[in-house]
Parts: sequence; structure tokens; C-alpha cells
Amino acid sequence: MKSSIKIIAGNASRPLAEAIAAYLELPLAKCMVRRFADMEIFVELQENVRGEDVFIVQSTSFPANDHLMELLIMIDAARRSSARRITAVIPYFGYARQDRRTSGRTPISAKLVANLITEAGADRVLTLDLHAGQIQGFFDIPTDNLFAAPVMVRDIKERLPSADRMVVSPDVGGVVRARAIAKRIDCPLAIVDKRRERPGESEVMNIIGEVEGRSCILVDDIVDSGGTLVNAAEALLNAGARDVSAYITHGVLSGGAVSRIAASRMKELVITDSIQPTQAVKLARNIRVATIAPLLGEAIGRTATEASVSSLFD
Repeated sequence: MKSSIKIIAGNASRPLAEAIAAYLELPLAKCMVRRFADMEIFVELQENVRGEDVFIVQSTSFPANDHLMELLIMIDAARRSSARRITAVIPYFGYARQDRRTSGRTPISAKLVANLITEAGADRVLTLDLHAGQIQGFFDIPTDNLFAAPVMVRDIKERLPSADRMVVSPDVGGVVRARAIAKRIDCPLAIVDKRRERPGESEVMNIIGEVEGRSCILVDDIVDSGGTLVNAAEALLNAGARDVSAYITHGVLSGGAVSRIAASRMKELVITDSIQPTQAVKLARNIRVATIAPLLGEAIGRTATEASVSSLFD
């Protein structure tokens, strides 16, 4: 069955795709992606994919529009080359934070992106820790939303002492995700409740749970500017936490986020390689990358053999 799998790398996720292919003991399929002088994207599959099970690995991270367009064109190229099945493997699904209308005349961009991927010719989608679970329902094709929890739990158990650790959600909206991690490592849960008492006043961080003397572990799906994360860590330390680490699936880390985190009192931020880490991230003193390649590789292998993917998280 492995011989019928073709792993194709997009420019956003080439190192990750190479690691996935290595896990599956397969070569990367040959694919050329280049730009014309006017910056149009051109894709050419440089080996036969007729009748093959094609998996295109491409996060739609910054620059999101370029990487999304590249993904759509790669899907179209595979479809027109008579691939038997095309799975879009999107470790980080851009536009996921635009999953609902926030006012009267705004789009639901996550739904539009789902439509584009489907219409381009994808038969299936594999993604990781969607910002909003309901995005699975935006697709009219089978969609597997994988969880980075097994990777995080393994790392936490190896590196952090069990006696005094506590999982913390940095906001009320992330409680379900944080509770799942806390349950797996058998430790208590705390919540940072962020609110403004009056309009125009600074946000107040209220800690729900006893964190004094604890080794706190902030858990979330996305770190972007880093402001919420750093402020939550500071609030926990001020409340008596012994130290604060953070485990975040998607390291968007835009603007001055890396500098902000490096200058903070946070012990460590652990992110996955769902988004290709920049050189600044690699050099940061307190940011570490945990790979999701084996997790995605196993999911791809199971998809190709029609085995259960959900049992990976039982």
C-alpha cells in the first residue's frame, strides 16, 4: 500500500513533509513550484501520480494568501493528473479565526476557504487543532481534525515533574482543550479569567484555581502576538506559581512576538512545527519546537489503508 502513496510538499511545509515522508519510509514526490515574473504561481508534478493516493502537505500560514493559492493549484494539478484520491494535509489552517460573523456585514472566511479547497478537487482534509471545531462542518468532504495532545503530553511527562504541575487555560474559551491535557497527565486545572471591570480600564487577570508553588503549564492552540500568553504567565507568577511553561500547537508568532516571549519570565514556550519555525524562533532562548511529523505520518498511513484515525487519540 505504501507504494501507492505520494507525499507532495508545498513551500510552506517542506521540512515537515520531508520528515513525514521519512517516517513513512517514502521519498517525497517530485514537484516544482515557481513564480512567473508577475508573481503568478506555477506548479508542475514531475512524476506520475495517475491512480495514486496523493497527500499534499501545506500549511496556510504567513503569507496566508500565497500559501493558500499554492495549495489550491497543487490540488488542481493532482486532479488533472488523474490522482485516485487527493488529501490536503493542512497542519495549520489559516483563516480559522474567521469562523463566524462578528458584525452585520462581515464574511465567514473559514467557510469560503473550505469551499475553495473542496472545489479545487480535494477528496479529504487532514488538519491539526482547528481553532474552532465547527470548521470541520464547513467542508463537504471528509475532514479529520487531529490533536497535538499526544505530542504535548509525552513531552510534559518527560520534562516536567509530576508532583506539582498544574495545567492552565489562558482564557475561558480554551478550557475544554486544557482540561483534556490535564486529564491525560492527571493534574489539576486552573483558568486565567481576563476581563475589564470598566470601559477604558486595563484588563484584570483573575486566576481561578490555587497556583501557589505549582509548576504551571499554559495550554492553547495559537500564539500570535504573544501578549495574552506573556500577560497570563506574569499573572500566574505574581499569584505565586513556581514557574510557567506553555504548550501551544501553532506558533504564528507575528510582529514582535518572539522578542516579547524571550524577554518574559516564562520558563519555556513549546510549539509544534505545524508552521515552519523562523530563524528567530530557532535562536530564541526559551522557545522549543516539538515535531508533529510522526503523528501526521501515522494519520496519513492509516488514511491510505482505510484504518481508524480517531483511535490515535483514544
